[in-house]
Parts: sequence; C-alpha cells; structure tokens
Amino acid sequence: MTLTSAFYTADSTAASSVPESPRVGPPGGVCAIHQPNLFPRLSTLAKLYAADRWIVLGDVQFARRDYQHRARLAALDEPAHQQWLTLPTHLPDGRRTLISQARLADPGRSRRTASLLIRQYYGRSRHWPAVREVLEAVLDEFEATDRVSDVARASTVALLTALGWSGEVLDSSATPTREGRSERLADLAAATRSTQYLCGTGGWRYLDTQAFDARGIQVLSFHTPADTGDPLWRWARQTSSLWAMSSLGPTALGEKLIEHRPVAALGVSA
Repeated sequence: MTLTSAFYTADSTAASSVPESPRVGPPGGVCAIHQPNLFPRLSTLAKLYAADRWIVLGDVQFARRDYQHRARLAALDEPAHQQWLTLPTHLPDGRRTLISQARLADPGRSRRTASLLIRQYYGRSRHWPAVREVLEAVLDEFEATDRVSDVARASTVALLTALGWSGEVLDSSATPTREGRSERLADLAAATRSTQYLCGTGGWRYLDTQAFDARGIQVLSFHTPADTGDPLWRWARQTSSLWAMSSLGPTALGEKLIEHRPVAALGVSA
C-alpha cells in the first residue's frame, strides 16, 4: 500500500529507535490502533485505510452504546433516513466483559437480520456486487463464530479489502503492555515495529505524546475533511461505510480517501 501525506500531519518527533519484534514484518510504517467495529463508519475506515497496519484493540471493555456490535445504515438516496443494525450481545462477565469475550446472543437471527437489512438498504445500488462480497464475507463469519469481535473485525477487513488495502491486521492481546492508556498504545506500536502512530480526534482527548516520544514513535493526527460540501464526508462520522461504498463503488471511494486532505489539528501532550 502506498500512503500519501494527505491523510496526516506530524505532531511529535523523537530520536530513539523502536525495539524490534519477531511477530511482524520489516520495521517502519504507520499503525492505527482501534477497536473492532461492525461495518465501521467512514471516518474509522478512512483512518485504517491510511495506515500500514491495524492493531485490533479487542482486550478492552465492551461498550453497549458504541459501534462494536452495531452500525447505522443510511438509505441509499436519502442518507438522512437511518436505521441501526444491532447484533444482540451477551456479556458473560457483565459490564466488565472484554470486547473479545462478548458473544452473539442469537447468531442465526443476527445473520438473517444483517443480510435482510443490508440487502434492503443497498441491493438497488449499481455497486451492489462489491457490497454483496463484503456482506457475504461477514455472513460466512457468522457461521464460524459467536464472538461479536470476530464478526466486527471481518466486516472491517472485508471493506478494506474491497478498497484494495494491502496492510496487515494484528491482535493487541498477543502483546504485553503497560497499564496506562497512552503507554499501552505506545507499547503496541513499538511491538509491531511501527515508526508512526495515527491518532484520531477521540484519541487526542487523552493521549500523552511523551509515551510515544520515549519509544521513538511519531504521532500523526488524523481528521476527515469538514465543511467541504461533499455529502460523503457530511455523513462520515455517523453512518456505516456501506452507504459510501454503495453510493460511489470501491474504486471511486478509494480515490476519495486518497485525494481528500483531512483537516489536521496540532496535538498537545496530555
């Protein structure tokens, strides 16, 4: 995958080297660390698309009102008309359940609901064959697992694959880290031998760049475009990427992700 500077601007630098790890490929490149989301919003997908590797953050607490088990579908011709696709979820350890341990309450029913709603919303699109491939990859995952995180991860990987992304997907649980939020992210980035970390708007509310400086990792700020008048970006932080792919098709959507320069805001140390 060839990255362009359109997706990020540098916010911190450091001189020390990153420890090598035998678990990944050659050192270098940009990593994004994000929880598995079900058919993620375009703002999330764009950040992952801009990275060389996605570290799936599955060993953190599951949040019922987040996007790990649900996606907001927007009508093809009227994106303001929206509906939640929600996978009923069982939490074995109650509120303390990790994302990786959350289970589908009724996998068969969830599979049927996902298939029905996505076909209903996007089956009329001329780009339906590409969207159908994404859907079928996720429907296959329902047959193989009852873990919500596996289904959500499969939906994201299927979308990235449709866009031609050639990065690698890694699991956060395989790497020991320190407990602090910023320290943990920095340790994950270092363990994967990444030299740059892509931080979205939410991350800047708590991120301490000094943890990355100590690891020799540069923090890059990622924002999707705002106030462009383009409806693609108007709905980017609300609706599933399925709407964007159904509207534009994977080729045009991939080009949009590359050509649009996100609004970059300077980050500050927490």
